[in-house]
Amino acid sequence: MVGNILITGGASGLGRATAAAVAKAGGRPLLIDVNAPDGDADHIPADLSDREQAERAVRELAGRAGGLDGVVTAAGIDACGRLEDVPADAWDRVIQVNLLGTASVVRAALPYLRESRGKVVTCASTLGIRAVSDATAYCAAKFGVVGFTRALAAELAGQVGVTLLIPGGMHTNFFEGRDEQYKPGPDARLNQPEDVAATIVFALSQPQGCEVRELVVCPSTETSWP
Repeated sequence: MVGNILITGGASGLGRATAAAVAKAGGRPLLIDVNAPDGDADHIPADLSDREQAERAVRELAGRAGGLDGVVTAAGIDACGRLEDVPADAWDRVIQVNLLGTASVVRAALPYLRESRGKVVTCASTLGIRAVSDATAYCAAKFGVVGFTRALAAELAGQVGVTLLIPGGMHTNFFEGRDEQYKPGPDARLNQPEDVAATIVFALSQPQGCEVRELVVCPSTETSWP
């Protein structure tokens, strides 16, 4: 059993798939998302760009569940375009949600995770290890998540398990609303989020003292890996 697992971005995409996988494994998913999820899962709405909202949601969900055994930071947004063309507020928000929101949630969860000797799985991207044009905000945020997670693993060694997930493209609504040039082409082969979620549950399910430190999970034809 994976226990009480807090999942950001749990109403859609990888977060929703992870919630389903956690429940299937006998765990209790606890969701943070600006949108309400389907069904009756434990959910607190919060904007992760607001640190106080993020921290409050973590504390409330942990209180409801009687503690946390794991955290999965699956929430993420993007703002595609050249640096001078993306509005500054939109650019900043990508950093705030993807990087600072990740740090805020993990920071707030640490007292509970230390008590349970639980695990953290952060969600970066293949664009957190390879940079491309028209993605300065997203690359900056996800490169930041990579560095944050690797430092966190060193900091929490022997106390809390830390896994860095580096996923490639998935069949989710992440690409909706983009200009066509920033959407996967008609022949793009993307992973199903359920398959990626299974790897997250694998990492969460490892016994204490055994950690999956990093996972790259991408389609076999992923263009941003290696």
